[in-house]
Amino acid sequence: MRTSPPYSLCADGLITATDRHVHIALSGRWNVLSSAVLNGGLVRAAHLLNLRVDGNDTAQAPEITLERYSREQRWDGPVVGMMTAASMQSLAVDSMHRDGVHVTAVVTSGLDNAKRIGEAAEWPFFDQTAPAPHTINIQVLTTAELAPAAMAESLLMITEAKVAVLQNLNIPSTAGPLPATGTGTDSVAVATRIGGHPVRYAGKHVLMGEMLGQTVISALTRSLQWYDVKGAA
Repeated sequence: MRTSPPYSLCADGLITATDRHVHIALSGRWNVLSSAVLNGGLVRAAHLLNLRVDGNDTAQAPEITLERYSREQRWDGPVVGMMTAASMQSLAVDSMHRDGVHVTAVVTSGLDNAKRIGEAAEWPFFDQTAPAPHTINIQVLTTAELAPAAMAESLLMITEAKVAVLQNLNIPSTAGPLPATGTGTDSVAVATRIGGHPVRYAGKHVLMGEMLGQTVISALTRSLQWYDVKGAA
């Protein structure tokens, strides 16, 4: 862990971390676009949750586990929740501030199921996903108010940044000799503050794309370096 929790987040929220979870309480009104298990898609949210679970625990649906955990914590308001079996000690946070806009990347990582896009699926069905031990979870927050298309574009930038890090570190797929592009269960979320500086574009030619790329690359690189040294479980 890079600094002692809790972390302040751009004066707009608070990041707290335990051995069981990373929780981000959002101050004000936020839209979140994500691939999260709980409240994925485009939603208005008050909390982001990254919950550590046993990779072999399939006793109940993951969204039920996330809902129950959120209720136990007594978090008020909608929670966007994702899961991992990776250690919370892999947590890395990176922030940038330019022209009154903050971008913060919050990352945990594990590589036991690293894969390359297009490889054969181990679970060749449409109705559910086979459990997997580790994952790369990336949550990015910006005090700008991204237009809907810019939110979607930001997911592309975050994903490209992730792939760039895996290539830079020469992370191989567990299924073959080619480089991995992620793990089989990665999750990503981008949160944008309603009423912030309006941003219509988030690609590589504009400042928002630069900030997204640099924060994710920095945070994920440090997270994976910890994983490599410690062998996170």
